[in-house]
Amino acid sequence: MISTPILSGQGMGLSEEQVEQFKTNILNTVPLRRIGNPEDVAKAVAFLASDDSSYITGIELFVDGGLAQI
Repeated sequence: MISTPILSGQGMGLSEEQVEQFKTNILNTVPLRRIGNPEDVAKAVAFLASDDSSYITGIELFVDGGLAQI
């Protein structure tokens, strides 16, 4: 889960209470116990686009707070 405008319920027709319950449910399943930020994804993309990843030829990189590990 990445914090974007849709997570605030914009355009989804959800009440604030429904949005908060959804966020709570997500936080209870993500091992890092937080919702990701767009910056978290940007840092992963920047790493893969940089010379620091020059020896990587293929990878499945999960930017999900550890959710794929459980």
